[in-house]
Amino acid sequence: MKFDRIGVVGGGSWGTALALVAARAGRTVKLYARDRDAVASINRSGETPRLPGIKLDPALDATNDLAEVLEADAVLLVTPAQTTRALALQMKPYLGAGIPVVLCAKGLEHGSGALLTDVLADALPEAAAAVLSGPSFASDVAKGLPTAVTIAADDAGLADNLARALASDSFRPYSSTDMIGVQIGGALKNVLAIPCGAIVGRGLGASAQAALTARGFAELSRLAKAMGARTETLTGLSGLGDLVLTSSSPQSRNMAFGIEIGRGRSVAELTAPGTKLVEGVHTAPVAVELGKRRGVELPICEAVAAVLAGGLSVDEALQVLMSRPLKREI
Repeated sequence: MKFDRIGVVGGGSWGTALALVAARAGRTVKLYARDRDAVASINRSGETPRLPGIKLDPALDATNDLAEVLEADAVLLVTPAQTTRALALQMKPYLGAGIPVVLCAKGLEHGSGALLTDVLADALPEAAAAVLSGPSFASDVAKGLPTAVTIAADDAGLADNLARALASDSFRPYSSTDMIGVQIGGALKNVLAIPCGAIVGRGLGASAQAALTARGFAELSRLAKAMGARTETLTGLSGLGDLVLTSSSPQSRNMAFGIEIGRGRSVAELTAPGTKLVEGVHTAPVAVELGKRRGVELPICEAVAAVLAGGLSVDEALQVLMSRPLKREI
């Protein structure tokens, strides 16, 4: 299947950037956004405040009508992880059976600890689930800078066809059938970027940042493998690649959040209403619980969750990590 008509649900910076990706790949694209002013701005001037200074493709058509967007060959669901269930239920009356829904958020459902593909299967069982993840900032993608990501689906043919549908000179999707590995990589890298930012904010040096990134990758890999992920996925774009990007650039909301924590700002201040969503904040306690269920040690994630909950200060969390028993590296 060629997937000539692409619907994008979510008018934020990442949703708009992916809508541009589909348009540049030659697809007919409709973008759903709740913000009527944003829709009017996109259709009138080809601009959106979510991507300031970027001129959008004239072929990009925005709307407030969800049903209209879901008249598509494939749908990209590009809203925060914790809204996946609610949006899937909203989509249910309008989506045709078997239409692929590509999950583009990175997280785990709070409360249930479920992967987003499991949430989708529960709320929208008639959809064919897929996942898009990898090292990518919305502004880079929107500008047409070179980017590579992973698109995963249980059906290898579906993953291949979706990759072909979105590929262009500046956007290269690699296909995979390892949806667990792609999702765990995307979810945990958000958590692990927070302490990397805290190290920068505390001025503790590049050596500490590199060490934490490497040990964080070990945690990510242990949990993902315990859940059935493949090693090659974890060392690829959606695992190591995404972790390196998110843990090394203040463009990452999660790292930027960690930097501010390291500088002494409070979690309450940084998560107050009106502040930008930081997915790692929601994912940290869920990852810890998932690790306990699987019998997997996640000391860095546990330290992050404790700091976010107010149980430890940044300095106390670093002391806990540095004083763990000496062991062989695995």
